[in-house]
Amino acid sequence: MRLIRRTLQLLVLIQDSPRRTAVAFALGVFLGFSPLIGVHTILGLALAYALRLSKIGVLIGIYMNSPWVIVPYYGFATWFGVKITGIPEGTSLPDISFRQIFRWEFWQALVDQYHLLIPAAVGSTILAVLFSLLAYPLALHALRKFLPRRHAAVGTHT
Repeated sequence: MRLIRRTLQLLVLIQDSPRRTAVAFALGVFLGFSPLIGVHTILGLALAYALRLSKIGVLIGIYMNSPWVIVPYYGFATWFGVKITGIPEGTSLPDISFRQIFRWEFWQALVDQYHLLIPAAVGSTILAVLFSLLAYPLALHALRKFLPRRHAAVGTHT
């Protein structure tokens, strides 16, 4: 609940219409939960610039997928993708420790398991679309509800 409240507080500060702010946020949510790990921030800023959307709104959406969420989310997204694509279960990476990710053998095992990339991409793309489709109306509703308070506090009227 605190995350939702803080997110809304940040979105309300954006000097744009509720609709455009909600679009920026939903785009960020899509990118943050998409399979584009590692490039979502750069891509989000580029799209915000190209579409003339709030860069802050996009970044807020992107970072809804936090370090606390990323591992369970992509694990679930991969499982979901396996269910959708029909790739047989039982395909997984070997158990590894943190130190092993710095060894060549880990990366070779990852490449050997390339068939998990398609289910991961499919699952996370579908979930990213669903999350962004939910994020837009929720953000728009909340912004329309709370923006009059901001304008009243500042002394401006729209």
